[in-house]
Amino acid sequence: MKKTKLLLLAFIAAWIVTNARAQSAFSMEEAVDYAIKNHASVKNALVGMQDAELQIKEIKYAGMPQINGQFAFTYNAIVPTSVLPANTFNPQAPEGEITKVRFGVPWGGQAGVGINQLIFDATWLVGLRAADTYRKMAAQEMEKSKVDIAENVKKAYYSVLVAEQRALIFDLNIERLDTAIMQTEQYFKQGFVEKIDIDRLNVQRNNLVTEKQKINNLIQLTYQLLKFQMSYPIEQKLSLRDKLNIDTVKLLRSVVVDDVNPSNRIEFSQIETSRKLTSLNIERIQKGIFPSVAFNGSLGAGHGNPVFNPFERWFPSSALTLAVRIPIYDSGVRKVQVERQRLNLIKLDNGVEMLKESFRLQNEQAKTNLKNGFESLDVQSRNMDLAQEVLKVSKIKYLQGVGSNLEVVNAESDLKQAQNNYFSALYDVLIAKVDLDKAQGKLIKQ
Repeated sequence: MKKTKLLLLAFIAAWIVTNARAQSAFSMEEAVDYAIKNHASVKNALVGMQDAELQIKEIKYAGMPQINGQFAFTYNAIVPTSVLPANTFNPQAPEGEITKVRFGVPWGGQAGVGINQLIFDATWLVGLRAADTYRKMAAQEMEKSKVDIAENVKKAYYSVLVAEQRALIFDLNIERLDTAIMQTEQYFKQGFVEKIDIDRLNVQRNNLVTEKQKINNLIQLTYQLLKFQMSYPIEQKLSLRDKLNIDTVKLLRSVVVDDVNPSNRIEFSQIETSRKLTSLNIERIQKGIFPSVAFNGSLGAGHGNPVFNPFERWFPSSALTLAVRIPIYDSGVRKVQVERQRLNLIKLDNGVEMLKESFRLQNEQAKTNLKNGFESLDVQSRNMDLAQEVLKVSKIKYLQGVGSNLEVVNAESDLKQAQNNYFSALYDVLIAKVDLDKAQGKLIKQ
């Protein structure tokens, strides 16, 4: 008993340690992997794969032996009466005279067992050949779910990174303003500046603090969105391993932009699989003209008794049947069914061409957005450097008495605007990179 308690305590301790060490910091790839393992859409796709296997078994087992038993016990409250010519039993009876005869007894029953075995059915054989296609379709649905999850997680991850970088910049701006306010207060005490100069800086600082709070709220929201896309517990803490820096931008600039290859897109594979299934369905309908052969066997007994006694007067019976079903004429139904499936093939072929064109369009749009994003990012980076230089010069002029405090305030506002524009351009570049990876079928590492 004591040993059992010790083992239980050890198990509880191990469970606590394991949960305490549960991962809470993720790189982008780790976040995608976590989402793929835990997201409901992937779990549903896994259920779909299991269902596909069951569908295959259902088709397979339909051609296997089917054994059924049956039992029935009947009380004929009124035994049916039949009318027969009287001379059937009495040759001397006059012509046209009839007699009433009851066939049957009040108590009857049937019991037996039967077996059915499909010997040949061309449509069933086609269904067996479609098994791998069903598996493939379910696996492709799983892959499509993973691609969608990877896209959503990466975009949410980048949203958090950009928001956190903006928050850091706001901290630096507030810190710089605090220093400027402290210096200006000293100059005010010495009579070199007016009180309004301090007030202007305080107004700007209050605005920055308000916007910083908005950024903090935005960061919380983006974290919630990321957790949702990852299927990560909302109440648990989450942190990011990856950070945005110059190396990140350099890495994005080194991206090789290829022409889109349709075979890399899961949507293209799905439509090809649908086409194969449609072709198999046409073959199944066409082979419905072939005869089907089945074997039926039965062994049983029938019961009849004028009184209730189910334990006597059972009479055995047995039958073996080789059944051949030969289709002769179906009024053209099969031909119509085949034509409808061929129309579906035409629609799928048209869909393939449209899909290829949409892939090219998505790729071109992503390339254009990435190119425009880098151009805008370069411009906003130069603007931010210029705004920092203007602010530096404005402060020097102000300290030397040849500039005004209003110039410093305006320079601070211009710098803040330049920083916001820079991060907006950076976010556009990151999203364009995700869209480009999706267009080229590279969102998930194979």
